[in-house]
Amino acid sequence: MSSLRYGIRCLRAFPTSTTKKWPSLAGSTQSKKSAPKRAFATTTPRRQGDDALMDALNSMGSESEGLITTYARPMPVSPSYFSRLPQFNDSFVHVQELSRKYARLPTLHPSQVERVAWKTKDQYRLAIGEHVKARDYAACIALVKRLNQIHPDLMPEDVKAGLQPFKRDLNIWLNRPRPIPIDKFGRSHGVGKRKSSVARAWLVEGTGEVLINGKPISDAFGRIHDRESALWGLKSTDRLDKYNVWALVGGGGSTGQAEALAMAIAKALVVHEPPLKTPLRRAGCITRDPRTVERKKAGHLKARKSPAWVKR
Repeated sequence: MSSLRYGIRCLRAFPTSTTKKWPSLAGSTQSKKSAPKRAFATTTPRRQGDDALMDALNSMGSESEGLITTYARPMPVSPSYFSRLPQFNDSFVHVQELSRKYARLPTLHPSQVERVAWKTKDQYRLAIGEHVKARDYAACIALVKRLNQIHPDLMPEDVKAGLQPFKRDLNIWLNRPRPIPIDKFGRSHGVGKRKSSVARAWLVEGTGEVLINGKPISDAFGRIHDRESALWGLKSTDRLDKYNVWALVGGGGSTGQAEALAMAIAKALVVHEPPLKTPLRRAGCITRDPRTVERKKAGHLKARKSPAWVKR
């Protein structure tokens, strides 16, 4: 409000009777005549090498006199070019069109369809370089799986091409485990790991003798719990008196060595008797335990433990 009052006061103090005195026309003409004239051009002087170019342009202009030239601006191939996810949107729309076009083709039951390794959301993001939402990718991959159920003999080529961007480069379902043979002495070999311990075990039919690093199991493992852990695969399947075990163990402590040996013995036992793989897996002898000791952090006494807080 104060600024408005100040502006009104300034307008009242402004003299209204004063008039601007414009210079006379004669004086302006005299001043123009007295000023020196300076000529300038808006084009650069033509060089000698430009004559051929100008002749070519003139000939092109004479040839196209009957044509009507219009200005054209570049247009993207896909309308999704202006969206946030152009490549994914094009693929999604294409899959939707294929699902509508071939909705009446006969399909197979999911159990009869060949298993295909589809790309996960993170793998698809990395492949196309776009941050696709999980909900949108789930809807798209559902249509893709529906198209994959079409009978192989009746599947069109455009459907196969439309499903290709969503497949992995390697089909993990086609991988087959390498068979472990039994040598000429009747021995099977197995390797087990736990923490930083590694165990290698050889299994042969016998009377139940066990040698670990050339020593009996009672000398190799002092604790009873470690002895039971090492032979848990044979004990859970009632094969303690049927096989002889010779093993080499190294690294880590007694607990890690015992559990690594249990895994090695279980793998060697599966070579002799493949039907025991399921019972051994249920007993936890074949599955690799990935747990390890968490490393120490800076500013902590151990991995998680912090020093005692002191106020002063």
